[in-house]
Formats: sequence, C-alpha cells, structure tokens
Amino acid sequence: MSTPGADEGRDPADAGRAALYAPFRPRYARIVTLAFAGVVAVLTVVLIVTFPQLAPDSEVLGDQIGFGLVGAGITLFCWRQATVAARVSPEGIAVRNLVFSRRLGWAEVVLVRYGEGRPWAQLDRADGTTLAVMGVQRADGARAEREARRLATLVELHTRTERDD
Repeated sequence: MSTPGADEGRDPADAGRAALYAPFRPRYARIVTLAFAGVVAVLTVVLIVTFPQLAPDSEVLGDQIGFGLVGAGITLFCWRQATVAARVSPEGIAVRNLVFSRRLGWAEVVLVRYGEGRPWAQLDRADGTTLAVMGVQRADGARAEREARRLATLVELHTRTERDD
C-alpha cells in the first residue's frame, strides 16, 4: 500500500523509461510449460514411489533411476522454455531462447520483423543473419503485437543516426 505523497518525487519519464526497458517474456507459453513441468515432476515422483508395487519382479532401482532421469529431463526442458526472454538496456539486448542465449549491441540490430506467419519476433542483424526472439510469441495475440512494436521502438531509438541511414 502506498503512502500519500510517495509518488510525488518520481519523474513520469522514469516510469515510461522503465516500461520501455521491461523484459520481453511470453505469457501463455510460460504458463503452459510451467504447469506441464509441475505435472511431470509430480507424476515422476508418484511413479518412482509406487513402481515397486506395480512391478515387483523387475529391476526396481534401475527402472526408478530411468524414470527419474526422463522426468527430470522433461521438467528441465519445460523450465528452459518457460524462461525464454529478452532483456534490454541502453547498451543492447540479451536474448535467451530455448537452446542458445546471445547478447547484441544495438548497432548489431537493423530491423525487427514480426508477422507474416512468424511464430515469434525476429531481429535482422547487420551481418546479414537473423536472431529469433522467443520472448515475443504470436500465441500471446495482441499483447505480442504490442511487445513487437515496443521492441521495434527500442531498435529505432538506439540505431538512429544523424543521417538516419
């Protein structure tokens, strides 16, 4: 709860800047994968605990270890998917995708592409390559479109030159 006058000293420009530099994270993919990871983790534990009663004649310890490894692998994959994001700062953008993470300076980014059936935003880089930004996913609908525009605004803000070329 805020106290009266607590926001009086804040500059509205600082709040706008903080919103502009907020991390980019998918919403629906994060919710679904975290829920699925929780279900897999619980079911893995239940299976490991009840397996000796389900198959008394089998090699129980080896099977339990196998189930644990598979459950842990699925849970880890889901966690990684749930943590994809792009963090921006005045210096550049750090993109954490499903497999790889990259940090780029703003001078390395030429354009943001979103649409045309793309599942997520894409950065066109100065060296001719592209980089997917899975933190802005089409599954988030209108929110993702707003986030793609915000990312494009940041690129324009940090790559503008005197000649604007």
